[in-house]
Amino acid sequence: MTNGHYINIIIMKTKTIICLLSFCLLSFGLYAQKKAQNFTVSTEIDAPAEEVWKVVGEDFGAVAKSHPQVVSSDYINGSLKGGEGAERVCNLNEEGTKYVHEKQIEYDPENYTFKAVVYHAESVPMNTDYTHAIYRVIPLTEKTSKFEIEMNYRTKPAFLGWIIKGKYKNTLSDYTLAVKHYVMTGEPVTKDNFKSIKKKYIQ
Repeated sequence: MTNGHYINIIIMKTKTIICLLSFCLLSFGLYAQKKAQNFTVSTEIDAPAEEVWKVVGEDFGAVAKSHPQVVSSDYINGSLKGGEGAERVCNLNEEGTKYVHEKQIEYDPENYTFKAVVYHAESVPMNTDYTHAIYRVIPLTEKTSKFEIEMNYRTKPAFLGWIIKGKYKNTLSDYTLAVKHYVMTGEPVTKDNFKSIKKKYIQ
């Protein structure tokens, strides 16, 4: 075998390996895009679990009072209060052109937990077939508790999911902190005052 033939064989094998690696990476990328994303955020609150539950569970439609990214919110489709089947709209801009509709299901006030299903999203890149959050308020002592949100979502288009995961996680972390402040002080949290509020808790 001449040196030329030997070099050609090496080149062919190298190309084959590169093609196989490219295929594997592409397959993994497509899988990652289609896969639903998930994460959990939480914060400890110096308040009894029932006080936190009143804000996040019972007063489901008034989330704008404790969420810095929600401009306004209200009950919709005949809902009047939090509970199984309650629905709310969360407006994310003043114009009302960017919003999500959520339904409260698996409502369990005895264990301070429920699931919020996103069933409609306007100008928000969410795939509503795969997007929901599980809210939990966990008693720690008689006077302290932990507020936890387990977020499961898929974006539209799907490849955005892993790109914006950090942003979504930061947004919900800010929300848990805002709930903490609202429960402990009674002061509503807005996009305008949240920056100064956050400084009180984050050193």
